[in-house]
Amino acid sequence: MINLQQDTDGFIRMIQHYPRSMSISVTFNDGTQEIFSGRRLNEIYDDALAAFRLGNNMDAKGFERIPAKRNLRKNAVSTIAVRPGMSA
Repeated sequence: MINLQQDTDGFIRMIQHYPRSMSISVTFNDGTQEIFSGRRLNEIYDDALAAFRLGNNMDAKGFERIPAKRNLRKNAVSTIAVRPGMSA
């Protein structure tokens, strides 16, 4: 089991998908813990990534249609917002 700690802004660090069947324990700022399935955290990550891309005028694959300098990981998110009760 993986244990993740929520930061002071309400986010956890997640830069990739977890295996669907894995259990991930998230410890929130108030000290409570909640168990998330990998499938549920992956859904939350995908929603955050879609919102990020939509807000930055990117297509579904994360490409801007305007030529620009190359920046690594510019089209992805590394943290996602979580709160108690989201595991269901």
